[in-house]
Amino acid sequence: MSWTGNSDASPTARIATVRNALVPSEDKFIQLLLDDPAAAVENTAQEIADRAGVARSTVIRACQRLGYRGYPQLRVALTRELAQTEAREVTYEKGALGRIRAEVDALAAALPHITAALDSDGVDDAVTRIATARRLLVIANGLSSAQASDLAMRLTAIGRPSEYVADAIGQQIAARGLAPDDACVVISGSGANESTLRSARAVRASGAHLIAVTSFAQSPLVELADNALVIAPATGSFRHELEHTSRVSHTILLESLVGLVASELGETADQTRALVLDVLSDNLSE
Repeated sequence: MSWTGNSDASPTARIATVRNALVPSEDKFIQLLLDDPAAAVENTAQEIADRAGVARSTVIRACQRLGYRGYPQLRVALTRELAQTEAREVTYEKGALGRIRAEVDALAAALPHITAALDSDGVDDAVTRIATARRLLVIANGLSSAQASDLAMRLTAIGRPSEYVADAIGQQIAARGLAPDDACVVISGSGANESTLRSARAVRASGAHLIAVTSFAQSPLVELADNALVIAPATGSFRHELEHTSRVSHTILLESLVGLVASELGETADQTRALVLDVLSDNLSE
């Protein structure tokens, strides 16, 4: 499967969403590209294949997986990305604060690319399904659990009652109880959490509409989903996603979805928000 997202997406954004599905020889080339992109753009396809210890055909195939016709097109795109990166390089002070500022700026630079794999029709469909489903279930496990709980609460607070079940077995039971006019949002950064996949399979068995929120276009969860919202990890790699797991990009998407659903609900959202403000007012102390 090759890249199907935004044609303006940077090479690193494309790599982030498909790298988990590359074969080892393709990944060797990609790793060399990421380790030294400035040197890579000076190489021909054969030269970089020799450096990576793979066949030239492997390089071409990997480029096509990223949505390019071949290595020359990838070189041009990588050159453009390098120029943009070099233009915003900044030296930070030493210490914890300097590191925080560096990481915040790196994240800010990555954010424009996290929506690269989304398509307009898919987002529109997800918003409509969430807003109109008879019953809405939100599922996640591990480090995505907090996001699922937050999404269910935020949607309920705008007049879209939503259910979140924390227990993995309870999730499967709730999922099997769904009906064809219901929907379920399943959140998983890797798209490969086995507990989450069991719940996703239960959703499929129920006939309900399955909306997946994940970081990787080629994953078991995407294969199960009716609608996959692939949001590129801001960190840029599958390994970093597993080891350090930033949920910033998912948080941005989910908060945006809540706003879009609120617009879809119109007056219902306005009325519910007014009730929520009354509750909050009653619970605030001097």
